[in-house]
Formats: sequence, structure tokens, C-alpha cells
Amino acid sequence: MGKSEADDKILSYNDVVLRRSDLGILSGPYFLNDRIIEFHLSYLSSSHPSQDILLVPPSIAFWIIQCPVVEALKDFLDPLHLSDKKLVLFPINNNDDVNISEGGSHWSLLAYYRNANVFVHHDSCRSMNATPAKKLYKAVVGYMGLSESGSKAGYLEWTDSPRQANGYDCGLYVTAIARVICEWYVNSSKKN
Repeated sequence: MGKSEADDKILSYNDVVLRRSDLGILSGPYFLNDRIIEFHLSYLSSSHPSQDILLVPPSIAFWIIQCPVVEALKDFLDPLHLSDKKLVLFPINNNDDVNISEGGSHWSLLAYYRNANVFVHHDSCRSMNATPAKKLYKAVVGYMGLSESGSKAGYLEWTDSPRQANGYDCGLYVTAIARVICEWYVNSSKKN
């Protein structure tokens, strides 16, 4: 397949465009890239429409982690209305080089649950993404708003997530865990 064929647009969904090269990744065994994870999160947003849920695209989460000027985060994060959300999911990649797109070697998921006032890190490879998860947590915790108890939002908790059995399925775990969390949230909201 030539370069121009690999760049052919295959699907446009909300703001996400998938190319032929993205679909080639799905034939595996390969890591999922940012666009496939963003597509899945966009699909979940459409499947579980709620003003209470925010599924942050990978590129935004990456920028939050790597933002060199802390003061610049306010103008960037305020439009996300994090303090209004009851559930926020951030996909995390361990790429630490802003000059390399689609870099990194591992995906995980950081979830904020307002009702419990906690950030929970879901990592299919133990705590391989502990450092970027802590950076993202520290960057956004002050923007989550006040909890009902009046204390600042959230502490960071590590969970015993399902473990991947190979070196490339981390993105699939992120998408599956995000789906389960969204379904759990929607179903638990219906009961209240």
C-alpha cells in the first residue's frame, strides 16, 4: 500500500477522522494509536450522552501532561468545565517527547469520580504509567472544583485493573475499561 493510500480517509465520526493506516492497526498485533482511542471515546460519548460525563481525547490529555507553562493550563482547562462533570476519563500515554506524535509505548486510563471525590488510575500493566498519571492528576486536580464536603477535589488511588497478557493490548484495555466505567455510571445514575 502506497503512502497516499495509507492516508485515505475511511471514516469521519464527530471530530475524529480514521485513515486506512489506522484500520491496518486493528489487524494487529499492534498498539492502538491516538485516533483509534479517540474514535472509541467519541463513540462512547455518543452512546452515553450526558452533560455529567467528559471523555477527554488522548491529544488533550497528552497536552495537559506535557504543558510546559502551568499558568497556560487555566485558559485551556476552563472550557472543559471539569468542575461540572461527575465522571471524567483521561487516556494516558507514556510518551514524554512532544516532538514525536504517536510516541510512547503504553496506555492507561485515569478516571475522576465526583461522588467519591477520587481519581482512580486503571493500568493494565501494574503501574507502568504511574509517572504520567501523577503528572496529569497534579495538573487537573485544582480545576475539578470543590466537593460537597467543601474540601478540594480528589486524591489519587491505584486500582487492581485487569492485566494484559502481552506487550501491545494496553489500548484495548483502555477502551474496554472506559466502556465498562461509562456503562456503570449510566446504570448507577438511573437507579438514583
